[in-house]
Amino acid sequence: MAKEGGGHAQFITGTDRMQPKVMQSLRFALQPAVEDVSVTWDLPKGLTVTVLSPPITTIFQGKRSLIYAQLTGQSSEAAEGCVTVKYSLAGHPSENQLHFSLRPAEDAGLIVHRLAARTLICLLEMEAENNQEKEEVKKKVVQLSVQSGVSSSFTAFIAVNKDNNKEIQGPLLHRDIPMAGLMGFAATPCCLRANISSFSPGLDYYCAMDDSEADSDMDFGNPPEFEDECYYEALPDEEFPPAKKPPRDPLLQLVSLQKASGCWLLDPALAAALGKTNQEVEKSKPEKASSEVWATILALIWLHGFKMDAKDEWELLAAKAVSWLSAQKAPSVTECVEAGNILLGCSVQKTALGL
Repeated sequence: MAKEGGGHAQFITGTDRMQPKVMQSLRFALQPAVEDVSVTWDLPKGLTVTVLSPPITTIFQGKRSLIYAQLTGQSSEAAEGCVTVKYSLAGHPSENQLHFSLRPAEDAGLIVHRLAARTLICLLEMEAENNQEKEEVKKKVVQLSVQSGVSSSFTAFIAVNKDNNKEIQGPLLHRDIPMAGLMGFAATPCCLRANISSFSPGLDYYCAMDDSEADSDMDFGNPPEFEDECYYEALPDEEFPPAKKPPRDPLLQLVSLQKASGCWLLDPALAAALGKTNQEVEKSKPEKASSEVWATILALIWLHGFKMDAKDEWELLAAKAVSWLSAQKAPSVTECVEAGNILLGCSVQKTALGL
């Protein structure tokens, strides 16, 4: 979707936080991007170029794009070529040139060639999905994959016997490899606790095993299949307390309290997110400061003092809060920053907050 729409794709794994990824995409959308990209090649007579990469439509701030091209032919003229990249940034046309040697180094290796082949293979595989001549495209992919040594969706690596240099034939063989944990238990009689979801809830299952049985296969099937060898006991209900909800992230709690205008309100929820009581927060407020200005400055100090490692998540909302404070023209900003540092135990300077 990102590719077809000229956007940017984000990859999120199970351990990644989604917030910085979303904020990064939002910053890309708010900043000017490189558009109208064109690439031209200036080569000596007798040489031709075939671009292997898909055309570049957009380049966002902080990102880069790679262009792979294949040069073919022979030339006795100048041993140098030139590639020109023209683009538009924020409505202003720009141009860059790169001169490169046409005499490849002898020890260059095949790394770049294989990266280029991988790019072309991916492009052809996508073309094969929506192409009536799928078999022809498939043959090109297979030929390129075998020639370059890069795997594709139509090829695979095979095992070769080094003694006779022949591929290994026959079906795959299944081999059971004992786990290190079970091998440690096999030396002496032991008791293994089986946490298997298919068992009845509220029961603990145990299985005894001695040295003679350690080498045999163990089958943790349904309980009735090994009732003669195992015993199980019911645990009282009080040993299963209701699951407690995990504590809410203070950063997310503070972010959710910001108003659409960019300010925070002075209330118990804000005090809890800051790790203080409502009485402590209200008592420390300078007399001339309004409650919204005081609450907003406290939130900014807390973010800069305790959450600098997650700055990419709150940078935009902090800028919105600073914009709101600037529009208020409050005379007690300096006093609020000093009082806020004392309350929160920080030493954030007023200039660091952008005020």
